[in-house]
Formats: sequence, structure tokens, C-alpha cells
Amino acid sequence: MIETQTSKRNESLLQALNARHQAITNNIANADTPNYKKTTVEFQDELRRIIENGKSGQLQMQRTHEKHFPISNPNASIVQYRVMQNNETAMNNNNNNVDIDREMAMLSENQLLYNYMADRVSGHYKKMKNLLNDLK
Repeated sequence: MIETQTSKRNESLLQALNARHQAITNNIANADTPNYKKTTVEFQDELRRIIENGKSGQLQMQRTHEKHFPISNPNASIVQYRVMQNNETAMNNNNNNVDIDREMAMLSENQLLYNYMADRVSGHYKKMKNLLNDLK
């Protein structure tokens, strides 16, 4: 299947949003754990750079035979993300730095972004399916 740079970026963004979801839910689960330090997933700067400098109109090349020239890691994530731990602050007397209200708000925001991107990726494949069905 032909994938555009935009569809690859959207799928990669879904991976980053999934990693963020895991970090947030881990923070929520450990909100009362003594000495626990929250983790965050950072990818906005990389995504902004890709959108501003990227060429979204290019088609992704696929390798169809093992004797063809190799493609640079087709499974590599386009939107790179980092999981970071915040050791600088403390919210509670137990030296924990998780603000449960902030984490719940971030979880809601992340879920909305994930649902939106999942619809975008799904829509791309629906368009491709319809296009292939029309060619029959």
C-alpha cells in the first residue's frame, strides 16, 4: 500500500501519544507512592520541526523483493519522543511530585488528541480502500 509522509507522521504521532498515555497513567497509579517522580513524554518540538520543514507530499517507497536496494529502517518512528523524569520538585510530604489534578487533565487532553489522530489514520486507510475498490 502506498503511504504518504503525512500518514506515516500521523501513525508515528499515535505511537508518541500512546507512550504519553502510559506515562500519565503510571503517574496517576503512583500518585501516593513515596519518593515517586513523575515521567513525561516530550515530542512537540520534534513534531513542530517535522511539520514546518517536512515534505508531506512525498510517497513512501516500499521494498518488494529481497534483492532490491534496502530502504532506511521503514519501521522507524518519524516523530521522535523522549520519556523524561522530573526529579526537581516535590508536591507532598512524602517527596512525591505527582499533581493528580494536572495528570487527570493531561490524560483527558491526550485521549482527545489520540482519538483525533486515530480517526485521521483510519480515514486515510478508508480512502485507500475505497480507491482500490473503485479500480475493480
